[in-house]
Amino acid sequence: MIEKSLGPIPANPVKSFFVHVLTRDIELQDAILDLLDNCVDGIQRVETKRTLSKREPYQGYWAKIDFSNQEFCIEDNCGGIPWGLHEYAFRMGRLREVSDQGRRSIGTYGIGMKRAIFKIGKDCTITTHAKDCSYRLRLSPEWMEGQEEWEIPAVEIAPARTLGTRVRIKQLHLSVQKDFGSESWENTFRDAIATRYAYILGKGFQVNVKERAIKPKSIHLLFSKGGIDSKKEHPIRPFIYEARQNGVDVFLAVGFTRPIPSRDEADQSQENYKERYSSADAGWTVICNDRTIVYCDKTSLTGWGISGVPQYHFQFIAISGIVVFSSEDASLLPMTTTKRGIEASSDLYLQIRDKMIEGMKIFTQYTNLWKSRDLAAESRRHFRKIPMASVPEILQNASRLTMVPTRGTVKGRQYKPTLPRPEKQKTHERITFLRPVKEVRRVSAYLFDSPDKQPSEVGEKCFDMILKEAPK
Repeated sequence: MIEKSLGPIPANPVKSFFVHVLTRDIELQDAILDLLDNCVDGIQRVETKRTLSKREPYQGYWAKIDFSNQEFCIEDNCGGIPWGLHEYAFRMGRLREVSDQGRRSIGTYGIGMKRAIFKIGKDCTITTHAKDCSYRLRLSPEWMEGQEEWEIPAVEIAPARTLGTRVRIKQLHLSVQKDFGSESWENTFRDAIATRYAYILGKGFQVNVKERAIKPKSIHLLFSKGGIDSKKEHPIRPFIYEARQNGVDVFLAVGFTRPIPSRDEADQSQENYKERYSSADAGWTVICNDRTIVYCDKTSLTGWGISGVPQYHFQFIAISGIVVFSSEDASLLPMTTTKRGIEASSDLYLQIRDKMIEGMKIFTQYTNLWKSRDLAAESRRHFRKIPMASVPEILQNASRLTMVPTRGTVKGRQYKPTLPRPEKQKTHERITFLRPVKEVRRVSAYLFDSPDKQPSEVGEKCFDMILKEAPK
């Protein structure tokens, strides 16, 4: 049989896939955070590496978010989208050779802004003022529904004094209208910015939601500044590790956020316990290019419950850690495509997690050594007057510590604190036993005229009564 051509088969993408299907993989909250990421990327394009290395490189930059059941709007003063990057910014997907190389962005696939727009509504107008051009474009309902037309019409407009971008979206989807009308959703969204953007907000960036500024929920660790490293002194400081691997800078710190509780306190009912303590800032926070992608995680993802580290328990509420990954190539960072999670199979992350585990063991072992009531009280004396340090302050303080080179696949250097230990002489014993609840209540009523005393109080009273009768 003689072969003959049947003509080319169309293989071009279908727009409805991007508009309707791609948005299923992301929550509304995360879609808006993608737009907020674009604001920060704008700052990265405007500022130089030197200015970005300052302690507060985002000072003076802001983003304002407003929404109702009619429309959504986000605007910023972060430099705008240069016309020279319009294809990079608005094309569906990204050409590898056209990217933000050299800037610490977290965008890698070129879908974040478009996916966010499609997630929110059917009619979007983008107005941007950059140094090289001011222009406006619209993704109309007709454009979103049309399958053949991919080009987006753009018009040049009069320049503005403030360089920045405004994204306004109308014809909101019904599910989005419902969320925007929910006070609960709004509070959760504010909390997401306060945690996910804590590192950036701490560097001077300002985010307003409905004209209310967001206050960051930042991670702080106890860091003793006094004295020098010596075997005689045991300052309360974090374990610190830093390295550079294949174009990625890594900084890791884990330590105490407060004095440790005793085992008795930790074993109390969670409801009563939370009245005195909060575990909200315990666990691991992971940051990629200034954006928080994991916040206060207490699972095996960050090393809890594996390789000799105990599973998270209220006993460990004083332990917190932070890992900062930085790279000028976002594709090298160990994060998922949603930019809100760790790629757990990343070789780099698994190697760094080993260091996270090494650091955690120092502080879980300390907690276990001092967990009795009397020793925990003594431990608190070591914590008195120790100042809290933010991540930038930890970075600054770490430069004055004696860091030791490390071995392994990812070579770096670390500071390993020597924490105080209890005196070896044993002066107290713990007595633990179980009895039926009815019997405990019965003895409690006999001893205290009340059946509701704590079991520990009942046991102590019984012991004290027998102790008086026992010969010395």
